[in-house]
Amino acid sequence: MKWLSAVIVSLLLSGLTVQAYADEVDMQLVLAIDVSSSVNYDEYNLQMRGFAAAFRDELVIEAITAGPRGRISIAATHWAGLKEQQTILDWQVLSSGEDARAYADQLDGVPRSFPYGGTAIAGALEHAFSLFARDRNLSTRQVIDISGDGVVSIGSAPEVARDRIVAAGVIINGLPILNDEPELETYYRDRVIGGIGAFTEKAEGYDDFARAIAEKLAREIRGTWQGV
Repeated sequence: MKWLSAVIVSLLLSGLTVQAYADEVDMQLVLAIDVSSSVNYDEYNLQMRGFAAAFRDELVIEAITAGPRGRISIAATHWAGLKEQQTILDWQVLSSGEDARAYADQLDGVPRSFPYGGTAIAGALEHAFSLFARDRNLSTRQVIDISGDGVVSIGSAPEVARDRIVAAGVIINGLPILNDEPELETYYRDRVIGGIGAFTEKAEGYDDFARAIAEKLAREIRGTWQGV
């Protein structure tokens, strides 16, 4: 039995070694992108091109490299109705302009995950939150960046999921797109975002999305107390 004990000890030590070599990053960020029925294909393209343009923007690149460690970990998802959440880009580390521009190229090539569906904000938040457990990187700052153009139409109330996620130490920031619902920013502030320093950055419509997401990303990557 001694050999069995030795194997178990070896496996335990191996597991500890893996944890020890996890990389520390300035933040872990999940992008949760709305592809529900209210988002037509032209609007979907404006949204994804806006995300891509943001990661080519020097404002965002400078924010990524300006932190104490000079790197962030990031994943991206699409979301729509119940059980319609899909990871489109799994965790990867960005630590340079080259990394950011390569990430932009990946975003440019992502097909739409769902052709239609309701607006299940709670499901989007829960799915985004679940991804942090899959990241081998470590950070004291975990952020969900959720964008969308409508209030919940299906599923549970978003504030229930929000409160549970915020209680775990995660910050939720929102980008409401005021395409059809002019009061959506108030809805996001009251029922979607949460955590220390949580904020919204509104887009007046899809034509304004690229500007809004670049400014929002730069602000949340730096930390809200530092502004842009």
